[in-house]
Amino acid sequence: MADDRENQGCRSTDFFECPQPDGRVVEDLVLEQRRLVLANNSTVDGYPTAGGAPGTAVGEWMRVVRACFDVTALNPPPSPDEVFRYFQTLPLPQLPTQQQPPGNGLVGLPIIFFTDGPTTQTFTLDIRGFSVDIVARATGFTWHTGDGTDLTTTTPGAPYPDHTISHDYRSGTYTASLTTTWSASFSVDGGASVPVPGSTTTEGPPVTFEVLQSRPVLTNPYD
Repeated sequence: MADDRENQGCRSTDFFECPQPDGRVVEDLVLEQRRLVLANNSTVDGYPTAGGAPGTAVGEWMRVVRACFDVTALNPPPSPDEVFRYFQTLPLPQLPTQQQPPGNGLVGLPIIFFTDGPTTQTFTLDIRGFSVDIVARATGFTWHTGDGTDLTTTTPGAPYPDHTISHDYRSGTYTASLTTTWSASFSVDGGASVPVPGSTTTEGPPVTFEVLQSRPVLTNPYD
């Protein structure tokens, strides 16, 4: 709206559709300029400076030209580093720790760990007017067993009999939890997918259980 700043009004000639080449952003703009006070307290055309300091703007804005300007460089697509900053703020799943057997465990019987939460999430964000699709994937799992041991895997584990993650305990009470590492790829406006340069983590809710010591008891010496 070429006249909006001056009188808050518009004319039909204020609106013009500029050609939009593929991959470029072109806008209908009015280019204006204004005098600045020079180091010798003058201006390029001798306009009075009123004693302004060097660099001070004086006089009115002067219209130079109205034209279609390529402003792509002023609003480039989101960079990988910029997307990573958004990626770190996403509400990624906090994967829970599942255990087998459920409830209390027994000394000599390994506790099986796995998670059944979602390991892939897709988000669509608006970043400075660009539609950005981020696909997050769980790529690392650190199982905190509660006895000072950490188990690191690249898979979410599985329940019995396909289990891949287990741990032996002494008798006692333990609290186990899972830290999940998330990596991602992204695409801008439906373009090619590229990796997000970094990862982030989420902490899942802990689970507390007791490991009991079983002892044989002779109940009938004649059997």
